[in-house]
Amino acid sequence: MKQRLKALNAFLNDIYTEQKILEDGIIPRELVESSEEYLPQMRWIKPPHGVYCHIAGLDLIKDESGFMVLEDNVRTPSGVSYVLENRNSLIKAIPEAFANTNIKKVVDYPTELIKALSSISPTVDGKKSLSVVLTPGQYNSAYFEHSYLARKMGCELVQGSDLFVHNNYVYLKTTKGPKLVTVVYRRIDDKFLDPEFFNPESMLGVPGIIEAYKAGNVVLANAVGNGIADDKAIYPYVHNMIEYYLNEKPILAQVKTYFYSEENDRNYVLNNLDKLVVKEANGSGGYGMLIGPQASLDEIQEFAAKIKAKPRAYIAQPLVELSTSPTFVDGKIVPRRVDLRAFLVTGKNTWILPGGLARVALKEGSYVVNSSQGGGSKDTWVLGREK
Repeated sequence: MKQRLKALNAFLNDIYTEQKILEDGIIPRELVESSEEYLPQMRWIKPPHGVYCHIAGLDLIKDESGFMVLEDNVRTPSGVSYVLENRNSLIKAIPEAFANTNIKKVVDYPTELIKALSSISPTVDGKKSLSVVLTPGQYNSAYFEHSYLARKMGCELVQGSDLFVHNNYVYLKTTKGPKLVTVVYRRIDDKFLDPEFFNPESMLGVPGIIEAYKAGNVVLANAVGNGIADDKAIYPYVHNMIEYYLNEKPILAQVKTYFYSEENDRNYVLNNLDKLVVKEANGSGGYGMLIGPQASLDEIQEFAAKIKAKPRAYIAQPLVELSTSPTFVDGKIVPRRVDLRAFLVTGKNTWILPGGLARVALKEGSYVVNSSQGGGSKDTWVLGREK
């Protein structure tokens, strides 16, 4: 996972500077420049210490051949609060399991996150500064996680209206006067972050924060523009990135991916939609998907029309038979399909949470594990040496 994240960070640094990987033809230029998530206005704007992916969530699956990466999440990966709360609940419910087994702790995640962000925080004339968690507000579906992490990290939970920019520095409004802010863990999408730079109608962001970012006076975690590395049409090229930037062979496998926009794949995809999984290239949360083997003829024809109309907007993959986990449903223990979201935190070094979010497809026969689609979650144990 560290290898993959290192390559993704190198890709982002390259794509927003010299674009050598495009010049050398390793990744098609048109594929990058046509992405909704590529922000050309961010080119040559480097984040502090060159860190783009401060928080990453890699979705892992396991089939008969072993582990493979299903998706890379380096924009605003969510779900870690469920990891922490699932563990807390189990410790209370079955304390004897934790007393007799050397299960590694997940409680350190907020501490490791603030430590990582503080390690690359700009120093401003020796002044004390704050780290904050920037939320869209209480109506956001992940607001519980925003408030939970802010509390555990010892940070202020703020909204855009709580911050302002003066002389390219970010400040928090307080009853005792403005306080300097040098780290913003933002849970707001790029286009809403700064109305002076992106969407002028945004009421969620902070006017001028991109200028402060450009000046190197604030860490924005994750970096602005990371969405291009989340684009599912870029995903098949991560192995190429590893070989190109790191001169290493990829360690983790990934799923074969087809593009309707590629002539070689076009006929295969349209003729085999009943066997494939089709995803929106920039989709998330399990929305905008077709699971061919479980779809009706009408759904398949609908997706065929969508793909033809917007070929760049979709990718297709074979249906991978996910591993299962025993799950208590309606008074019975039954198998349900799972994946695992692993969390990595990067400052001057990279730390991997010794656990993760096991996401469960609770509906019988379902492959969709996302909580937004009725999925559940489980605590994941990483065992140390025996006591």
